[in-house]
Order: sequence, then C-alpha cells, then structure tokens
Amino acid sequence: MHNQRFITEFVLLGLSQNPTVQKIAFFVFLLVYIVTIGGNMLIVVTIVCSPALLGSPMYFFLSFLSFLDVCFSSAMAPKMIVDLLYKIKNISYKGCMIQLFSEHFFAGAEVIVLTSMAYDRYVAICKPLHYSSIMNWRLCGILVWVAWTGGFLHSIIRILFTFQLPFCGPNVIDHFLWDLYPLLELACTNTHIFGLFVVANSGLICFIIFAMLLVSYGVILLSLRTLNSERRRKAFSTCGSHIAVVVLLFVACIFTYAWPPSAFSFDNMVTIFYTMLTPLLNPLTYTFRNMEVKNVIRKVWKSLVVLLVKNKIIKLYENKTMSNKLQMILSKNIDGTLSLQW
Repeated sequence: MHNQRFITEFVLLGLSQNPTVQKIAFFVFLLVYIVTIGGNMLIVVTIVCSPALLGSPMYFFLSFLSFLDVCFSSAMAPKMIVDLLYKIKNISYKGCMIQLFSEHFFAGAEVIVLTSMAYDRYVAICKPLHYSSIMNWRLCGILVWVAWTGGFLHSIIRILFTFQLPFCGPNVIDHFLWDLYPLLELACTNTHIFGLFVVANSGLICFIIFAMLLVSYGVILLSLRTLNSERRRKAFSTCGSHIAVVVLLFVACIFTYAWPPSAFSFDNMVTIFYTMLTPLLNPLTYTFRNMEVKNVIRKVWKSLVVLLVKNKIIKLYENKTMSNKLQMILSKNIDGTLSLQW
C-alpha cells in the first residue's frame, strides 16, 4: 500500500465547543499537570538523594516509574492544555506522529516497569533468602534496558503501520487527543486489518500481562499467610499499592485497545483517566501510603532547606564582610585625601 498522504495537518474538535467549559478544563488540567510533575519529581529527587532507598531495587524501580510518568505526561498534557485556549486546535502530520510515538514509547516502557516491580515483590516475599542474589544490580539494569527497548519496539511498530495509512479526505478529529483509533477514522481505506493489529499490539498484550500480574499477586497474597503479623501488614500494604496502580493502568488500557474501532465508542473520560489521572495517582498510591518513603522525604527536604538557609546566611555574611571592608577602604582613602589637601 502506498502512503497517499495529502493531509498536512489535523484539527481536533476538543472536549467541548463551550468557551466556559474549555476555560474550566484548562485550569483543572493545568493544576493536575503541575501536581503530577511536582509529585513524581519529588519521588525521583527523594530516592536519588537517599542512598538507603536508591540501593533497594523496589525504590529504584519506583523512581524509574515516576520518571516515566513525568515523561508520559509531558509528551501529552502540554499540547492538550494549550489547545484549550484556542478555538482551532491543529497539529501538523509530523507533530502528530511524534506525539503518537512518544505516548506509546513511554506507556510501553511503563508497562514493563510495572511487571518488573511485580517480579521484585514476588521474589522479596516468596523467596526472601535469595532476594539479594536474584534481584542484583545486573538484573535491574537488564530490566531497565528491556523496558526502554520494549517501549521503543512497541511504539515504532505502531508508527510504521500508521505511515502506511493514506489520509486524503477530511482532517477533523472528533476528539481532544491524537491517538491511533481517532486517526483510523480519517484513513481513506478499509482499516479493519489495522484495527485488529492495534488489538494484537496493545489490547491483547495488555490483557495477557494484566492476567499474569494478577496471578503473580495472587500467589504473593497467598504466601503472606506464612508471615508474622508485622511482616504481613507491611507486605500487604506494599502489594496493595502495586495492585491498585496495575488495575488503574491496565483496565483503562484494555478498555481502550482490547477491541477494533468498529466495535468501540471512544470515551473521552477513559482517555482523560489514563493520560492525566494515572500519572497523578501513581505517586499518591505508591509513596504517600509508605511510611518509610514519607520519613525519608521529610528528612531529605529538611536537609535541603537547612542547606539552603545555611548558604543564604553564609552569603549574607560574606556580603556584609565585603561591605565592611569596602567602607574601611573608602574611609582610609577619604582620610588620606583630606590630609593631602590640608
């Protein structure tokens, strides 16, 4: 199939044509984006600045997950938020492909990271005596490499297939976000095969991984019966956070991509959920229910505040010292000048 592409840009209709609704959505989405970036970067900085946490594979993957959430949100949200201020919301063909690639690149990597975190919890709870030998830094590095590679392959395959679609008709998309299903509606060809490809490339893979994760967490929860009450409480709290994040992400992904577009009514609320709210809920779900992380956050940021205040005091002292020295020099020069004149 030759790519007969006559369209150079696409136009979105957006969430609503009502200017009041668009202004409200602008401030709400902007606030969500700021909190998302701030919360996830808080986790990254806290873990990186704490050798005790960074030395743990669980927190290492958590910081990596937060970093991916920042990248995913930054690839999607800014353009969507800015478009709410304009009546005509357009994007070039190349810009659309870049955003589509970025979205699925970071989302694909995040799915693999969540799988790695589930495996880490399985080893920690079910095989605690072998944890340090299994979850070594070599394996962590391999899993990170697999996440980047898997995200890239997942995204580049979708882009290569999308490049084969001919766009020669209308260029208006009744949506507020550039994604593959809305683009398929504009293609000047039968997209049934492409729809099945999306199901296989995203929906089916998400469903299989989600089922595997649920089974693994089921095994973990069953093994908690052999632990004492304190360890059981701590393990259940950690696994509960993991399960919540996995369910939030994968249910939205399966709901969106698990069937062809001909059988799918695209729901804006689902898209808002997995593009805006999931990256926001990840740090809240994972971190702020974890006393260890909260204590480290307080300690790290308290140290940073103390350091900033100390540097400020030193700077003021140096400025005052320089000012005193300058006054003394000027005083001596004035006295010397007066003596000569006399």
